[in-house]
Amino acid sequence: MTLSVALMGTDLIGQARTGTGKTLAFGIPVLQRTVAVHDPDYAELVAPGKPQALIVAPTRELALQVSGDLALAGADRGTRVLTVYGGVSYEPQLEALDSGVDVVVGTPGRLLDLANRRALDLSHVKSLVLDEADEMLDLGFLPDVERIIAKTPETRQTMLFSATMPGAIVSLARMHMRHPMNIRAESSEAQQTVPATAQFIYQVHDLDKPEMLARILQAENSGLTIVFTRTKRAAQRVADDMAERGFDALPLHGDMQQVSREKALKKFREGKTKLLVATDVAARGIDVSNVTHVINYSCPEDDKTYVHRIGRTGRAGATGIAITFVDWADVTRWKIINKTLDLPFDDPAETYSNSEHFLHDQGIPPGTKGRIVPEKPREEKQSDDKARGERSERSDRPRRNRSRSRTRGGEPVDGSAAAGNGDKPAGGQRGQSDQSGEGGEGSGRSRNRRRRRRPGSGSSSASSAATQPATTAGE
Repeated sequence: MTLSVALMGTDLIGQARTGTGKTLAFGIPVLQRTVAVHDPDYAELVAPGKPQALIVAPTRELALQVSGDLALAGADRGTRVLTVYGGVSYEPQLEALDSGVDVVVGTPGRLLDLANRRALDLSHVKSLVLDEADEMLDLGFLPDVERIIAKTPETRQTMLFSATMPGAIVSLARMHMRHPMNIRAESSEAQQTVPATAQFIYQVHDLDKPEMLARILQAENSGLTIVFTRTKRAAQRVADDMAERGFDALPLHGDMQQVSREKALKKFREGKTKLLVATDVAARGIDVSNVTHVINYSCPEDDKTYVHRIGRTGRAGATGIAITFVDWADVTRWKIINKTLDLPFDDPAETYSNSEHFLHDQGIPPGTKGRIVPEKPREEKQSDDKARGERSERSDRPRRNRSRSRTRGGEPVDGSAAAGNGDKPAGGQRGQSDQSGEGGEGSGRSRNRRRRRRPGSGSSSASSAATQPATTAGE
């Protein structure tokens, strides 16, 4: 529906459900209108090597996915596609810009940074695409997007693609687009969710979620599974818990380094790991084939988040299963989502990991447990013994430092060295001096040492305690 309009250079707004092929809807017109290196007209460009097309995406993962699709589609023409995003070194991106690129795909922050450094020249851009514009609004990128648009020519073609159209996105389109054509892939009354995705909503207890998740992973038709959590800490905790239960799980969240995020997503795409536990950073636009299950471990914040989460399965006409865990505290939030999307799950059934309807719905074999590796109590006991030993060792240190054979700094006191330095002997040396007739002075100095250690003891009382026994000895 978009190709005939976009190929003419007309501004357009594309709106469709997730998983319906928006990437190539703008990717093919962008590549077609870009003059590649092998084209005979390349040398006639005003600025050969400068970006001719700019695609702005809200997340790093989506930018990498879009650039990969465009690089594959434009490989025969020799189109040079560069991905620009934060969290990685500047040098490779700067070197690529210096050598020349045709299409730049990136996130708003790094794009604006390179443009302000004058390393990225946007003055020759002929095509501008804003992908997942509503997500950029939610993440607070809209001011940066407007600054980026201001650096592009007014004669450019602008294409805006979004699953939803909030008021701020409509205002952005009116301000920066020239008579755009609005294209919807379905009627306004159509359901926002993908019909091929089977949805299950369960009201569950928070402590029972790991067991339920582990049993779903052992269902008869279980394949690649994405689990969504609300926070980064929860994503890491769930991934660690599933790995401890014997499942091959990887986390994907914002606290991870970019290299680790890319490795986790690559392993999941290639099927080397079955379970990906992610925050909503992966909910937008990530296209992984053969995802059989999407599990909302945490109830989504709103209807848009729910639609994009479950849109990771049932893509391109395939079937999928979407399961949502609704905690008791999230019942009201879910009722709002259910009403907004006009779903038939207003009153989710109270469900536990051993509930018969849960096992029947998901095709979980009878007798399935939430652990595929046995527990190791011996190693845990050894770990506990080691931890107790470390605590015992730490508790012994203050007693050794308070030994009478050591100074306040913890140094061992040598009798001959102390006498040579003019100090009175301590420990066993003090006992010998008591036997040689200097017991009064030695005991006085011993009391002096102990009194000086007491908090609040004055210097005058210490000195009087030291000199009084000496006077008695002289008499």
